[in-house]
Amino acid sequence: MSRAARSRPSGRRLGRRALLRGAGGLAVALPFLDAMSGSASAVEFPKRFVVFFTGLGTVKEAWLPTGTETEFELGEILGPLAPFKDRLLVLEGIDMESAHHGPGDPHQQGIGHALTGTELQEGDLFPYACNASAKVGWGGGISVDQFLAAQLGQHTKLPSLELGVQVQYANVSSRLSYLGPGQPVPPEDDPRAAFDRLFLDLSADPEALARRRVLRRRVLHDVMEDYGALARELGGEDRAKLEHHLEAIDQIEKRLDAPALLGGACAIPSLGERLDVYTNDNFPAIGAAQIDLLVMALACDLTRVASIQWSATQAGKVFTWLGQSETHHALSHSDVNSEEKQRQLIDIGRWQAAQLADLLGKLDAVKEGTGTLLDNTIVLWCTDVAVGQTHARRDMPYVIAGGAGGALRTGRYLRYGGDPHNNLLVALCNAMGVGVSTFGNPAYCTGPLPGLLA
Repeated sequence: MSRAARSRPSGRRLGRRALLRGAGGLAVALPFLDAMSGSASAVEFPKRFVVFFTGLGTVKEAWLPTGTETEFELGEILGPLAPFKDRLLVLEGIDMESAHHGPGDPHQQGIGHALTGTELQEGDLFPYACNASAKVGWGGGISVDQFLAAQLGQHTKLPSLELGVQVQYANVSSRLSYLGPGQPVPPEDDPRAAFDRLFLDLSADPEALARRRVLRRRVLHDVMEDYGALARELGGEDRAKLEHHLEAIDQIEKRLDAPALLGGACAIPSLGERLDVYTNDNFPAIGAAQIDLLVMALACDLTRVASIQWSATQAGKVFTWLGQSETHHALSHSDVNSEEKQRQLIDIGRWQAAQLADLLGKLDAVKEGTGTLLDNTIVLWCTDVAVGQTHARRDMPYVIAGGAGGALRTGRYLRYGGDPHNNLLVALCNAMGVGVSTFGNPAYCTGPLPGLLA
């Protein structure tokens, strides 16, 4: 808020995007006060959004929970997520409707549709895997992560962060995130390159870091002066909301101070020994490094939207650390009656769930007020097909974790009857505070998926 704004007449209605503005023009967004909307509650900490993508579907019988909406037990594959069951939404019966139409093979369609809710473009960039004479282009629309980054990423170093784990190939089967039609966002496979993008300026020049810390404090000092002027114009409830909001901002700023960067919640991570990024057996170590970077990027408020993509959909990844010798892609097309092959697929799914549990645990270790970073984050686990052997995209397996500041009613197992997954994307936008009623192809969107929001 500018100094001139301090003369605002008492009782004037504030805009929903009202700001306090400090030194250097840095803006601090206000919570939705009664003086703005008349009904919205205070926003104490920023909301974050994370996509966790693994390809080739799952073994539904071992994935499905048992029980009722609120009294349920996780299936074998989701077992590693049990410590976070009260902060999960496990969703059954959601269909990738428009992914059944348009160009592309099932994996191309599935990954290109997963976050965009649109068909792939017609084009001559890539052959269909099942028909080399036919061609397909990139994804046909903006992905939900990039849409949210455009709405929420203006006040962080990076609007969004895309991390890969041996994605490697630059084709439609390996691109999850899109800035718009035909505009794929490549994930960064190399943890060291991602580290440099995130932290190099913080770690290379301690004096510059100290100057930045002084500037942040001066900004907050000026903001607090503006707060004092604004508070005199607000009612008691609004003053309390604004006070809590600024306390939350101050907590984040303290977390970014130099001593914290060296060992606190916002700690510059150590990458350990240098590894070949694309050696098959380095897959777990590369993934662990990327998870650490993702968590610290959120904890240090360098971004509020991120994704981690575990390889490409048709990559020849062999889970040797699980004692396997056949590629995941080949296993996903194996005989469903082969107990041995199904066992290996279950082991892969359970290992993937354990990696998600590691991410959730690290988010939960970062305290924010009376809650944690996980409480103020939404994590979406998604895939390209429901079942690898059939390429089905009906009854897709979705897991949502976190709560984004209480926006979601978690600790539930929800069954749907073929609702389009575009509706899920709408509901996620709404949970992040972005009020849309459609996303992707409107022909396959009927509004927000019911039952998710608090």
